[in-house]
Amino acid sequence: MSGKRATVFMEEMTNPEVEAFLQTHHTVIVPVGATEQHGPHAPLGTDTLIPREIARRIAAEVGALVGPSLPFTLSYPHIGFKGLVNLRIPTFMAVVEDLCVSFARAGFKRVVFLNGHYDNTYAIAYACANAAERLPRDVRAFPLNYWDGMAPEVRERYNSLEKGMHANGAETSAVLAIDPGLVDMAHANREFPPFPEFEVPSGAVHTAFFFSSPGSVHAATRSGTWGDATTANRELGEEYLGICAAATVKALRNVEANFEAMPLR
Repeated sequence: MSGKRATVFMEEMTNPEVEAFLQTHHTVIVPVGATEQHGPHAPLGTDTLIPREIARRIAAEVGALVGPSLPFTLSYPHIGFKGLVNLRIPTFMAVVEDLCVSFARAGFKRVVFLNGHYDNTYAIAYACANAAERLPRDVRAFPLNYWDGMAPEVRERYNSLEKGMHANGAETSAVLAIDPGLVDMAHANREFPPFPEFEVPSGAVHTAFFFSSPGSVHAATRSGTWGDATTANRELGEEYLGICAAATVKALRNVEANFEAMPLR
């Protein structure tokens, strides 16, 4: 009878395995995603599957365990589509705060919320700030989007106004690379919101429209796709995942160097 296999996923480990890990390491990566529509072709868990896979790829390199994923988050812009399960903002923030405290109590000193759904970003950061007074001074908890470490010119090859930002070629390709059986390419489509011409960088306009308006994605798209999913393929997905993983490792190293350079007084 074969023995238990080694794993980086915390939920697959025994308690003694976690205790042994904490003897020499102190980081947990919590993949944070969403359960929401991703067009007529991609799975509802797209935003959770991608950061989980990136976390798996980088765990050994950064000395981390991969915590259980958080799939129920902030998807209120997608209200109107049937494939949606989400939390209220204060509920989500309370969950993140309690996770910070729980991981710290277990012995982790770095709690990285590796986020795959942009709408979660600010709420995670604010929740980590709220939790800080309940944490030991040497514990840091923070969000990191899996695309944050990518150079702007690289990111724009995969996610932009022109390439799309949701259920597009990059996201769909990433899921194809993770598990092609989860994507229905026969129904992959191309759709872009009818944005007016922008006279300023689009970020502020998107924050005002998408973040402040429940149902905004439902208003902006008919299918839920923003981009061209018909271009998706496994090779592109493997390329994208590799770039995101390498960028995330660099970002984590930069975050840690920044903490070391300016410790709390």
